[in-house]
Amino acid sequence: MLSRRSVRIKVMQLLYMLNRDEKLTFPDLLKGYNDGIWKTYEIYIFHLHLLLKVAQFAEKDAAQRAAKLLPSDEDKTFIPRLYANPCTQSIANHVGFLKIVTQYHANENLDEDHIRRMYNAFGATEAYQKYLELPEPTNPDHSKMLLELYRFLLTTDLFIEMTEDRFNNWLDDESLVVGAMKKTLKATPVEGAFYKEHEPSDETVREFGEQLLRKTCQEDQTLFDLISPNLKNWDAERVATLDMIMLKMALCELLYFPTIPTKVTLNEFVEISKVYSTENSKEFINGILDRLMKRLLKEEKIVKEGRGLLE
Repeated sequence: MLSRRSVRIKVMQLLYMLNRDEKLTFPDLLKGYNDGIWKTYEIYIFHLHLLLKVAQFAEKDAAQRAAKLLPSDEDKTFIPRLYANPCTQSIANHVGFLKIVTQYHANENLDEDHIRRMYNAFGATEAYQKYLELPEPTNPDHSKMLLELYRFLLTTDLFIEMTEDRFNNWLDDESLVVGAMKKTLKATPVEGAFYKEHEPSDETVREFGEQLLRKTCQEDQTLFDLISPNLKNWDAERVATLDMIMLKMALCELLYFPTIPTKVTLNEFVEISKVYSTENSKEFINGILDRLMKRLLKEEKIVKEGRGLLE
């Protein structure tokens, strides 16, 4: 699930915390990094479980309709197919998934009234009504409706509030979680340990992320000394904290990560600066890194493995 950009962002945030709290140690950062990496995966598990709970409320809807003294024709023909279909059931009855839901406590402290409100709001949509009218829905129809339900939930304040109350990293990881959810729902009925596909991989998490965090900390002064002479018309002490952190991380990648192309490093940190730093950071980061790259390449201090990695 995790991209290298999301890993860079998590490392950047931890380095910012270190800058603000002198009591933090590297072991603290490493623990925070690993916890943060898995928090993204936890949101995915939580969202999938919460979606199932909303779909399951169709069964209570059916029971309430059946208990009416004067049920309408619609009540009489209602079937809780949002939950009672092969696609939803493939997840709801998946032993491995249910174990991981318990492991991450995704099933705890869920307010049934919240579930009911979300289900009722979705139940009033035209898409859901048309789904109920299908005479013989197929698995693609069920899968499409689960996707529709998830898209709807993402637009509801209650669903977002429930997510934000549990996970302070939601805004940073939203696109990753949404992408993983859509991939899972499109693949229903699921088979095997489908959820493992979205676990943080060792290559991304440890070989890249942990090393970027470790090396940037270890070489902090060296990186600063290389950056400072290139700050024309800028006082190094007055450079925005996040900008300096991004410059150090980018320079660390250029010098110590031989398999990452220089162009990728430059583009990634320029893009990150657009979201997380000041209005002028994009031009500043781009200018300083471009100047540094040219100088270090000339001095043969940047060594990359493979063709095209220095472009």
